[in-house]
Amino acid sequence: MSKDGGIGVELTAPRATVEKHYTARILERKDLSEDLWLIKVDPGGPFSFKAGQYATLGVEHEGKRIERAYSIVSSPYEEALEFFVELVPQGELTPKLYKLQTGDTMLCRKMAKGRFTLDLRSGRTQHLLLATVTGIAPFVSYVRTLYRDWKTGDSPMPGNHKLYCIQGGSRSWEFGYREELERVAAEVPWLKYVPTISRPWEDAGWTGETGRVDDLVRKYVAEWGLKPAETTGYLCGHPSMIENARGILERAGWQKGSTFEEVYFIPGKEFTPRA
Repeated sequence: MSKDGGIGVELTAPRATVEKHYTARILERKDLSEDLWLIKVDPGGPFSFKAGQYATLGVEHEGKRIERAYSIVSSPYEEALEFFVELVPQGELTPKLYKLQTGDTMLCRKMAKGRFTLDLRSGRTQHLLLATVTGIAPFVSYVRTLYRDWKTGDSPMPGNHKLYCIQGGSRSWEFGYREELERVAAEVPWLKYVPTISRPWEDAGWTGETGRVDDLVRKYVAEWGLKPAETTGYLCGHPSMIENARGILERAGWQKGSTFEEVYFIPGKEFTPRA
């Protein structure tokens, strides 16, 4: 799983320039466990983004700016930015972010980036979303955006587009948005959501699917009737899941260009997001 809910690598650079950053303020914080938490942030100024993009957050420490890219959970329709973060005890940034409480401030670059957005150009209308823990963030943004469009009826979306999501974690309390996704899936015709845990012996009350995401891909691709010609794949989170799931999809007929990846940071290694 992602080790701090961000993508790319932690960066250390000279002191931030006012022109590139806002002073963002934490509006809400919710702790899920000792190393997972959710925050809502006032970015500090106008902030435009598309569902699936990321924001760059940071702090000033001993005369240096330490920054990290984090997938945005919130919909572009929301005023606050929301993030799902996992603590890296030996990381440069997350231990500092972990100490921040409601009312505290951080840096936020003024521009969102990223190409891990919903595929609306290929003609494929089925979307298979595979995530580990904090990798669910961009998918929640998709769902919130489409749900708002669906409820108001003032947008052509979701149209014929349908989302099929599998999210993996070690234990059920790592699913920061399970209740929200299950509630939406029960209401709308365009979303399926399946959470699965890999350590059921540590979560006695769990009655859902067990195993890793890549253990379930074949089962649900068949159950949902997903075909490569009609389906775009999105893989987000732990690099092992992404590698294994990519192989499964390729062997099932998914071609290059029909899957997108967002690889999250693992301590001791560096990964560049691919989308």
